[in-house]
Amino acid sequence: MSSVAVLTPESFAEHRSGIKDQEMTGGVPEDEAYIPTYLEAFPPLPENKGAPGDKSGEPAGAWGSKIRPIKASVITQVFNVPLEERRYKDNSQFGDGGEEAKVCLDIMQRTGAHIELSLAKDQGLSIMVTGKLDSVMKARKEIVSRLQTQASATVAIPKEHHRFVIGKNGEKLQELELKTATKIAIPRPDDPSLNIRITGTKEGIEKARHEILLISAEQDKRAVERLSLEKVFHPFIAGAYNRLVQELCQETGARVSIPPPSLHKDEIVITGEKEAVALAISRIRAIYDEKKRKTTTISVEVKKSQHKYIVGPKGNSLHEIMETTGVSVEMPPLDSCSETIILRGEPDKLGPALTQVYAKAKSVMVVEVTAPAWLHRFIIGKKGQNIGRITQQLPKVCESERTSCKEQALVRMDYADVNIDQRFHRHLIGKNGANINRIKEQYKVSVWIPQEPDRSGLVRIEGDPKGVQLARRELMEMAQRMENERTKDLIVEQKFHRAIIGQKGEKIKEVRDKFPEVMINFPDPAQKSDIVQLRGPKNEVEKCAKFLAKLIADLMENSFSLSIPIFKQFHKNIIGKGGANIKKIREETTTKIDLPTENSNSEMIVITGRKNHCEAARDRILAIQRELANIKESEVTIPAKLHNSLIGSKGCLVRAVMEDCGGVHIHFPSEGSGSDRVTIRGPAGEVERAKRQLLQLAEEKQVNNFTAELQAKPEYHKFLIGKGGVNIRRVRDRTGARIIFPSPDEPEQELITIVGREEAVRLAQKELETLVKNLDDVVEDGMVVETRHHRHFVCRRGQVLRELAEEYGGVAVSFPRTGTHSDRITLKGAKDCVEAAKRRIQEIIEDLEAQVSVEVAVPQRFHRAVMGPKGCRIQQITRDHEVQVKFPERDDNEPPQENGDASPEAEFVLRKCDVITISGRTEKCELAKIALLALVPVTEDVEVSFELHRYIIGQKGIGIRKMMEEYEVNIWVPQPEQQSDVIKVTGQVANVERAKSGLLERVKELQAEQEDRALRSFKVSISVDPKFHPKIIGRKGAVISQIRKDHDVIVQFPDKGDEQQDVIVISGYERNTEEARSAIELLVSTLQEMVSHDVHLDPRTHARIIGARGKAIRKTMEEFKVDIRFPQPGSEDPGRVTVTGLPESVDNAVDHLLNLEEEYMLSVTETETMAAYMKPPSRYGGWGGGGGGDISVGVAKGFVVRDAPWNDKAPDMSNAEDFPTFGAGLAPKQTSAWGPKKF
Repeated sequence: MSSVAVLTPESFAEHRSGIKDQEMTGGVPEDEAYIPTYLEAFPPLPENKGAPGDKSGEPAGAWGSKIRPIKASVITQVFNVPLEERRYKDNSQFGDGGEEAKVCLDIMQRTGAHIELSLAKDQGLSIMVTGKLDSVMKARKEIVSRLQTQASATVAIPKEHHRFVIGKNGEKLQELELKTATKIAIPRPDDPSLNIRITGTKEGIEKARHEILLISAEQDKRAVERLSLEKVFHPFIAGAYNRLVQELCQETGARVSIPPPSLHKDEIVITGEKEAVALAISRIRAIYDEKKRKTTTISVEVKKSQHKYIVGPKGNSLHEIMETTGVSVEMPPLDSCSETIILRGEPDKLGPALTQVYAKAKSVMVVEVTAPAWLHRFIIGKKGQNIGRITQQLPKVCESERTSCKEQALVRMDYADVNIDQRFHRHLIGKNGANINRIKEQYKVSVWIPQEPDRSGLVRIEGDPKGVQLARRELMEMAQRMENERTKDLIVEQKFHRAIIGQKGEKIKEVRDKFPEVMINFPDPAQKSDIVQLRGPKNEVEKCAKFLAKLIADLMENSFSLSIPIFKQFHKNIIGKGGANIKKIREETTTKIDLPTENSNSEMIVITGRKNHCEAARDRILAIQRELANIKESEVTIPAKLHNSLIGSKGCLVRAVMEDCGGVHIHFPSEGSGSDRVTIRGPAGEVERAKRQLLQLAEEKQVNNFTAELQAKPEYHKFLIGKGGVNIRRVRDRTGARIIFPSPDEPEQELITIVGREEAVRLAQKELETLVKNLDDVVEDGMVVETRHHRHFVCRRGQVLRELAEEYGGVAVSFPRTGTHSDRITLKGAKDCVEAAKRRIQEIIEDLEAQVSVEVAVPQRFHRAVMGPKGCRIQQITRDHEVQVKFPERDDNEPPQENGDASPEAEFVLRKCDVITISGRTEKCELAKIALLALVPVTEDVEVSFELHRYIIGQKGIGIRKMMEEYEVNIWVPQPEQQSDVIKVTGQVANVERAKSGLLERVKELQAEQEDRALRSFKVSISVDPKFHPKIIGRKGAVISQIRKDHDVIVQFPDKGDEQQDVIVISGYERNTEEARSAIELLVSTLQEMVSHDVHLDPRTHARIIGARGKAIRKTMEEFKVDIRFPQPGSEDPGRVTVTGLPESVDNAVDHLLNLEEEYMLSVTETETMAAYMKPPSRYGGWGGGGGGDISVGVAKGFVVRDAPWNDKAPDMSNAEDFPTFGAGLAPKQTSAWGPKKF
């Protein structure tokens, strides 16, 4: 029998308030637990209105009391799209999978929201979106853009303002699109259009248009002016050390750009606000007019070699003269031969300035000291230490002491030359230079080994005389020992290298330990080489080679591999339970068996090991497959030459047949095996079907794949093909057949294959046979070539003659011997080839007769840059212009260098080693000369503020390297201690200009970043009571992170040790910081309005209310926007729960918690009652006998109620009043509370 307990209003109110009415306890003391009555614990159902003692209104009122509902986290939004704005209007029926439904389905999958569509009477679209708030908003945005037509408009602003709309890296444009919910299309820089197109809603278009016009209006306030003033007056405008122009910029606020002295340009650019620009122009013109009126000039001759001392480092001397005298010194260009220097200034200042010029020119004296070439390096010292010390003390050193360093070096140093065969050099050096480094450190000497391209065996040793002799002796001993060694190369397939080496080199270490005198060198894996080199004593090398050969043979025998196709559904049966089957096959056949992964589409099982073992494993696996299914295997004979065409590109044709025939497996023999048998495996019916399809496909291929072969000498092939393939293309176009010539690595070099339809192949074969026959008819002919041209044909080991022979069917061209003075040459070969070769020789002679030589003067130090890496640039010029370029021999007697660095300002004196010769036709030589001069590097200075240098260089130099790679130039940034603003750019003229533009653009970006950084550094402080700080920060910083993200600011809270614990600092843009402060103040005001309320909840329900990992209580806190704190374990009041938040939210949350407590208490009570019922009676005192004695007061009483029906006294059945008798029956002899005994 089951019953439903109903709470009465009184018990419900009593339970919620936690107050126990003392009067209802029936005199139970306060310190004892309250025991409810039976009616309180089990109130009657509301339907039982007639039950005695019940109050009919109470149950209904108890269950009818309204409990506040829980707010749902799912929201619904409905919006309409009018008919005229619908993107898809031609759907005949709605909901049948039209475009709108497909779009909505895609949006639902991507956002997680639920979308319902319906049509209104006016054919407008009604859309209902249901889901979480963020999902609904994302879905709505996509629906509007994909289902609603978009309007568009254009706005015209000046072209130069477009870049300000885009902003740095497009950030401004992205921000504008996000802010206005539109798409903004700006024309490309090369498009002359001024119109910017805006697409989106009407409201968004209006907002975007307004913002763009604001940006344009702001830029209209700025101006750019260009002044063309004579270059000679620019120094007066700039002033000494550019101070005058800097002061002008500071006073006017405009930016003045004066071209550097190296740039011959008269234009000065002024940018800034219109008023500032106008003021700067007036000031500049005033300076120009004054100097033009007052100044005069004088010219002086000074040796070119002394010009650099007048200029000084970075032009400092010129600035010094300008500062002290106010006179501008005009120097001739470095590449000019002129020695004239012009001084420009006021007449009374020219005299002092001239005196300073002569003083600067004669301030440096050059003295030569003769020392052997090998000693130069020691005089310079490590990293220039010695020469640096001499140059620093130079003013204090007298002429007699200048040779002391040389004399000391000659006493302390010696050298020796040792001639060692070049093939031993790399062994002398050792791995990573180990041997040579050991000798250098042991004997304190320097050893110079020539580079491989020098093909020299001379090794030089320099250092202490004793150390030189010892090092020489050891090197000679090593060379003598290596002459007795032998080197042997083993051919080992690269795939076996790793197996021979072993894991972490363990196996090769064993081999090396067995043959310690043999060096075993494996090639680098990147080289794809199969050569393993052995070096050491002859006998040991032979033994090691035999050992390795045996090891390789074992590896090759164990590396045989088989691939067998097995239907995917049978793989699990082959593996077996727990891998039993596959493990057994592997162990019994000693093979390695690899199966494809479970999610792979492959059906191939790969078996690796010895050949006979692999075949045994294959048979066992195939047997398992045959047992599991009705698998049939059939073979069909198809010519091997058709196999590739039947397989198709990447197996597409054979895969189509396998899929069409129920997934049968078709196996073609390996390429090169020569077998014609194709194996088909699968269900019987499908195998026959696949067999028919393959034979039909082979028959079709056979018709269009007729093949014929033709024999022709290899030297005829190039002539048959023709220049650029013109001859063979003519045959192909005429016949339609495909002609295949052998590749250089094929063994049959004379075999030509013709493929196609039979009639086309026969026709092409006939034409080729005719051509070959004509080539076989050898004729001998001659022609006259002037003797002065003979050298061109026979030089470079007959390179031109070899090219003629290759191109014209092996024709032999014989020139008369030197000294015979004959101009007749002989040509021997096929008639057609001889005629073609004669025409080609005549063309070459015409080119030679029209050839001229042009000399180009380029300083020798630039030759390497002109040539390019591996001569690629000069090769490109020779190919493009069909000329020959000859560089002169290098002159080792270079002018003296200063600390190893060539001075770019040094005087250029034309020498023989500077002249490059170009040979070819006149017009092509001129073009090649222009191209050659364009490759000569130039150096230009770029003014960049010193503070920006480190940003241009970038982290670990990545920024400067990227610019150098992008523009193909060298960029030199001055050292930090120099505090210089000049960056030098060296490279080709075009590249230097591009690099300068890129560098200046980078400077603009950095300046903009600095300005932006300054704007972002605005700070504001706010005082907030420290008790609110945790609330402002939020759980795991969620609240403060959101504020930082929304307002793009940095919020700093005080540290524990700070004096002002209530000050919060906000950094960022001024506007953003104010908004963030307002947000924090709003949050604080909200927190100040919050209240805390304690509610008592039964501790037994706490775990259920909190939920798994606090999930349930977090959901409650988020829903009611409150903070709920439960007591810690061991608390004095374990039932007190504190709720903090706004008053209304706290009340709602408390009601919700009490409802949850009430709900969970029912299950708690039921669980405890069941647990008490299921416990043995002996654990509870007073139940049955069993033990008498006292029962501990602490034993649990279980669930107890008062006034229960079973507590009433049992009726006395012997009472005649209660149980009257019927008839004259006698009363039983024995009576009991349970009635008479039954037998």
